[in-house]
Amino acid sequence: MLQAGSIIKNAKKDERDDEIVIAVENGDWIQGSPFSTYLSEQAATKQGILSEIAANVGYDAATLGNHEFNYGQDYIRNAESKRNYPIVNANIEGAVDNQIADQPYVIVEKKGLKVAILGLTTAFIPNWERPDNIKGLAFQSALATAKKFVPELRKQADVVIVTYHGGIEADPQTGKPTEKYTSENEGYRIATEVPGIDALITGHQHRQLAAKINGVPFTQPGVHGSDVGEIDLDLNEQKQIINSSSHLISTKDTQPDFDLISSNQIEDEVQDWLDQPMGQATGASMIINDPMKVRTNNHPYIDFINKVEMNAMGIDIAGTALFNDDIKGFHHDISMREIINGYSYPNTIMAEAITGAELKRALEKCAAFFKLQDDKIVIDPKFVAPKMQLFNYDIYSGIDYEFDISKPVGKRVVKLNYHGKPVTANQKLRIALNNYRAIGGGDYDMFSAKKVVNESPDSASDLIVKYLKKHDPYEATTPHNLKVTK
Repeated sequence: MLQAGSIIKNAKKDERDDEIVIAVENGDWIQGSPFSTYLSEQAATKQGILSEIAANVGYDAATLGNHEFNYGQDYIRNAESKRNYPIVNANIEGAVDNQIADQPYVIVEKKGLKVAILGLTTAFIPNWERPDNIKGLAFQSALATAKKFVPELRKQADVVIVTYHGGIEADPQTGKPTEKYTSENEGYRIATEVPGIDALITGHQHRQLAAKINGVPFTQPGVHGSDVGEIDLDLNEQKQIINSSSHLISTKDTQPDFDLISSNQIEDEVQDWLDQPMGQATGASMIINDPMKVRTNNHPYIDFINKVEMNAMGIDIAGTALFNDDIKGFHHDISMREIINGYSYPNTIMAEAITGAELKRALEKCAAFFKLQDDKIVIDPKFVAPKMQLFNYDIYSGIDYEFDISKPVGKRVVKLNYHGKPVTANQKLRIALNNYRAIGGGDYDMFSAKKVVNESPDSASDLIVKYLKKHDPYEATTPHNLKVTK
């Protein structure tokens, strides 16, 4: 955050007489880091530091990301309370009335040039988010909204920028779809079906992209401030664009600008909070050294997370994912830092009533995560590119199951037992999952909100803390319930 902020702040400061620098924040600013997790649990007066940092960077506008909603709308209002720039969003009905956005678009006028910035957000949020967090809001297609607003903005401005917290659903060069067309990611269609857009800023997928679609320069600058996206537009004296380009600026070698924070005290508070001891682990090692082995054999750390879910819901089947390969598990002395590293998003845990057939379908979808390559079991490349989707493979506890990857997709579950007996198609079961998966996230359409029978009031990370306090030291065991064979 402070590295990316430094690059943007300096670009604004070094603006030449013959150029205009417009800075846009494209969402997911107030959630997704240990810093924001800490602030979400603090008094409302502290939460505004996030928008204070953005104000010091010098943004001209911002839009809302899907993760802005994870802590509810009060948190959005508090976290954005110190901004000196407008939040623009045109496709979330009720956003202005609920005071989480200011207007659909803004026209910034500098040096005689009028630049329109239209804000859009992925319309798929209701498919993941808790209903209470999006109360009073209706999410419309970003594509349809762009078609409505861009022609009007073309009449009012010299340059039209669309800042869209959503992704690219097709190959930018070939146009070949890279995922099922839904309202989650509409960036490619926006660039190809909406004439009059001069620059498109995208996000949500956490990809590192800078190219053109249909002649429209666009960026998608990674995740966690890894890059800053830059789009250059060259205009002639008639204010017509004669050349354009886009590229990413890596923040890796940039020094953080601590002047963006009014006080270092909050950073010290966050570090102290992260270093808090939460409990101890004994028994089997909970350190993750080989993520692939975790996914093919289960692991004490995964089994622990599943036990936390089971305990919260009072049932004995649970599934969770190794969300990314940066998760390292737990050492003997478990800190809040390790907990947040493993579960950075404020998911709740849900209990879902399903049948044996539905569980088998879910496991078949999990089994499709793998493929055989040179007679070796590997992750199917479609879960790695164009978007990393390691979070879409779940590992279960409470059942004994086996995948045979040599078999066709959809017929790979060769063993599925519960309490030592084969699971039957009509058997009634209850399983614990996080709220994203339980309502069908990741195209797990065998799960849905209609099947949810219970939900934890606490986030997964809070449940982990409570479980550790109750079971300190926690005696870790090595699970032997999963086999992935060929």
